Amino acid sequence: MFGLMRQRGAKCSWRLTVLVSMLMGCLIAFAAAPVPNTISWDKNRKLMSAEIKGMGLSNFLGRLTARTGWQIYVEPDTTATISAKFHDLPVGEALSRLLGRLSFALVPQTNAPAKLFVFRTSVGEATQLVKADRPMSLIPNELIVRLKPGQSIEELASSLGARVTGRSTNMNSFRLKFETDSAAEYAKEKLGANDAVALVDYNYMLERPDEMEMLLASSRAALNLRAQPVGDGNPVIVGLIDTAVPPIGNHYDQFLLEGLSVAGESPGGGVEPTHGQSMAETILNAIAKTLADNPSTSVRILPVDVYGQNENTTTWEVAQGIQRAINEHKANIINLSLGGDGDSPFLRDIIEQASRQGVLIFAAPGNQPTTAPTYPAAYPEVVAITAGDPQGNVASYANRGDFIDGVGPGNAIISYNGQSFLISGTSVSTAYAAGVAAALAERSGKSKDEILALLRQIFPPPKK
Repeated sequence: MFGLMRQRGAKCSWRLTVLVSMLMGCLIAFAAAPVPNTISWDKNRKLMSAEIKGMGLSNFLGRLTARTGWQIYVEPDTTATISAKFHDLPVGEALSRLLGRLSFALVPQTNAPAKLFVFRTSVGEATQLVKADRPMSLIPNELIVRLKPGQSIEELASSLGARVTGRSTNMNSFRLKFETDSAAEYAKEKLGANDAVALVDYNYMLERPDEMEMLLASSRAALNLRAQPVGDGNPVIVGLIDTAVPPIGNHYDQFLLEGLSVAGESPGGGVEPTHGQSMAETILNAIAKTLADNPSTSVRILPVDVYGQNENTTTWEVAQGIQRAINEHKANIINLSLGGDGDSPFLRDIIEQASRQGVLIFAAPGNQPTTAPTYPAAYPEVVAITAGDPQGNVASYANRGDFIDGVGPGNAIISYNGQSFLISGTSVSTAYAAGVAAALAERSGKSKDEILALLRQIFPPPKK
């Protein structure tokens, strides 16, 4: 493994120095035919391509960190205008072309992104962390396109060199995949100006929500909740947009509707409960506690698997899951114990439509002690309940951003395969709040706005 460094000499001469490093890994590199103001890479060939004209250093480095995943540090008050055009250059030569008279050091890390230091005087002065110009969860070679009525995707996709990898008739939307990042960027610009297109957005990745702490715990009492017939009226159905929910046992399954999957075949049960199973139990336990004076309910949970056997899901599957839960199964509460850093206009539009239909939507704020927005929890139409105590003190691990609506219990004990597990996280506080809302909606018959007012009384705002 080696690092790259170039530093300005005493007589303004420049040199490229190869620094031997004990760190293991591979340098990330770039390729693909670019369009103006683009950077692209080819991980396999370790080559960089770019076409940049008159871009400020700050904007350029923001784009570079988004494309590479590197942590980039720059010496404060450093300015430059970046202009370069090349194709398939090794990383060191490419950075030399791009950074001009600035010095740099690219240092690989073990089990972490490489670090790039950009400086005028010395590498130790490069202390200002550069923020990516786009979320790390953005999938750079995928777009989601919604067409206006009566339009066809085939000709559009073909003209842009894209493959249609997903279709949704209900949303009149399509998932497109491109050969290169730069081709997708070019297509996004073209589609945005096309009169046949109602909306174009990148697709964003959401990691599988397995961050909960799951520990063996002392046994808990059996679920004290009786299942009442659903009836012909307007039953309360909670759409659980999550991982698969195989049979749970312990009387929980009678509250589960037949699930659906938008991500292929769902995995079966394992030694430990899936995240979806854990959330289903948490919702039902919250219903039982809320209805303790008369523990019977016709509330049902609709499991919607948006992960399948994949490590991640995307905003495309999540939007499909929400739509199908509402349109096909009349879900009036949606629980999204998941989230990411991608602000997706496509997903927000789906959520806005659901909210206008009177659907209550809950989403997890995230298990990082920051104030950074997590999506979809940060959308105004979504109820964001972070983890903490009844006094409004936020748990040490939980998000405490301005978008938080309230604080709920972040711990729960669930039962599975004859064992009890302690689970923790904002996934738990979110599912618990959704369960409380379901119980209130069924028992009181109140409107969405009235339920929201009751939730504000139950879940205190976070203490600042």
